[in-house]
Amino acid sequence: MLITPNWSAPATIRAAMTTRAGGVSAPPYDSMNLGYSTADDRANVAENERRIATALGVETSNIRWVHQVHGNVVHHAESLAANAPLGSTAIQGDAIVCRTPGLVCGVKVADCLPVLFAADDGSVVAAAHAGWRGLAGGVLENTTAACNIAPARLIAWLGPCIGPTMFEVGTDVRDAFCDQNRDAESAFVAKATAGKFWCDLPKLAAQRLNRMGVTRVHQSGLCTMSDSAQFFSHRRDAITGRMAAFVWIDRSE
Repeated sequence: MLITPNWSAPATIRAAMTTRAGGVSAPPYDSMNLGYSTADDRANVAENERRIATALGVETSNIRWVHQVHGNVVHHAESLAANAPLGSTAIQGDAIVCRTPGLVCGVKVADCLPVLFAADDGSVVAAAHAGWRGLAGGVLENTTAACNIAPARLIAWLGPCIGPTMFEVGTDVRDAFCDQNRDAESAFVAKATAGKFWCDLPKLAAQRLNRMGVTRVHQSGLCTMSDSAQFFSHRRDAITGRMAAFVWIDRSE
């Protein structure tokens, strides 16, 4: 049901990512679907959310979400309303930063890259949803800036996403990154088909984090598209559920 990040965050920081297992949703959303925007039965999604909150040891009312739009807008958890039913909210954004113990930052994914952040002194955490558009648009740069701490003090975890031998893209995606920085070329491998490339999303994210000074970057190495037993994948299945990644400061510490 839960994956724990393999990172070096302080003991006061809690973090986890869901898999597709342990929920009540029926196919094609089987079974731990947390996507309120899907066509899944909303009662099932609500029960899945309740189960995850219990597994995390938090109250659903303390989880903060935004309506993800593949952009680069960052919100502070303290300014967001308490979790509405099914996490639904009209507030658009793709990252959440928090300094308040007990408030949980959550992002939902099904191939896009979830990126979790924690300060090495435990003073701030953040969660970002980084699809290729948001990544190229600066969502990680904006999230890092919103943490308001020296980038060298941040630790990042790149969660499961579509892997570098599964994510086929065109020249538009390659150009979106390489026109900004030629180092990004190493994250693209040309395919036999003209104008098509394999794209290494975690490598692109790590490069951008490193350029900002975030050098402690840990990667899960897990591919959502190739592991149908553990993960939902929009690229693989089109109609599918959503996982979620969470990070928060433990109020009990």
